[in-house]
Amino acid sequence: MSIRFMSKSANINVMVKAAQRAARSLVRDFGEVEQLQVTRKSLGDFVSRADRNAERAIVEELEKARPDYGFLLEEGGEKKGKNEHFRWIVDPLDGTTNFLHGIPHFAISIGLEQDGDIVAGVVYDPIKDELFYAERGGGAFCNNKRLRVSGRKELDTAVVGTGIPCAAFGDRAMFLKQLERIMPHVAGVRRLGAAALDLAYVAAGRFDVYFEGECKPWDLAAGIILVKEAGGFVTDYKGGSTMMQSGNIIAGNQFFKESFLKMI
Repeated sequence: MSIRFMSKSANINVMVKAAQRAARSLVRDFGEVEQLQVTRKSLGDFVSRADRNAERAIVEELEKARPDYGFLLEEGGEKKGKNEHFRWIVDPLDGTTNFLHGIPHFAISIGLEQDGDIVAGVVYDPIKDELFYAERGGGAFCNNKRLRVSGRKELDTAVVGTGIPCAAFGDRAMFLKQLERIMPHVAGVRRLGAAALDLAYVAAGRFDVYFEGECKPWDLAAGIILVKEAGGFVTDYKGGSTMMQSGNIIAGNQFFKESFLKMI
């Protein structure tokens, strides 16, 4: 039975407050993107400013509540804290290309790491007003509704999320080989353009499986604990737990773990 209401911990409340503050500026800036009929560089600079402003807002809120914690930031890099056991891992705008093109699918992602393990995470989609959050041992939730990964068992019913290597990024040849092995067996493959939301969708049972290579730690941190607390598995391409280091990840419900490890 779903738990409709849950009292959030102090850490989750801090993360939610930071994400919601950043969301206000992102939504305002997103409303201006469509009006910017300017050069590629000017539009890119605008989005970069939006990204940095959101990150600054998140850092200010988190530092105010936990001044001793460190940071790993997409824009600002790594900042050591006095408390070496904890650090925040932050992506202020996951889905930058969507944002840049006026596509309303992007999120703010904040993970909390303790001694190398992700212990709490928040992923907030401000356009849909969907707040995903999880804490170790406490379950995963979206807007106070308990989340569970999908219960599908047949591979031909599975919908798979992924990322597609583009431009100079990623190993396209390997990705195409992976698709060749996967596509004949599943109901569909989706590329939505925001890794944090892909993982949140696995936790919510919307995607049955998600895989992607060469991700960054801030793409994955919050989503990893969301999937785990929703009853799913998270692994690297070799069945290990180096997702944050290697950037390679497979996540989904337990029924598909072995088959996807073989295919990927």
